[in-house]
Amino acid sequence: MVISGPSGVGKTTIVHRVREAFDAVFSVSATTRPKSEKEIDGTDYFFITNE
Repeated sequence: MVISGPSGVGKTTIVHRVREAFDAVFSVSATTRPKSEKEIDGTDYFFITNE
């Protein structure tokens, strides 16, 4: 299953609800952008540096 859409449409919300409802496992992407207050490293993304 691919969850895709522009920024701000609720992709993360859908993924969280599917995880809860089906005990599903999803891959975790990596990003170099800063982590927001709500995000958890290793759960929402792997937050890495450019180095």
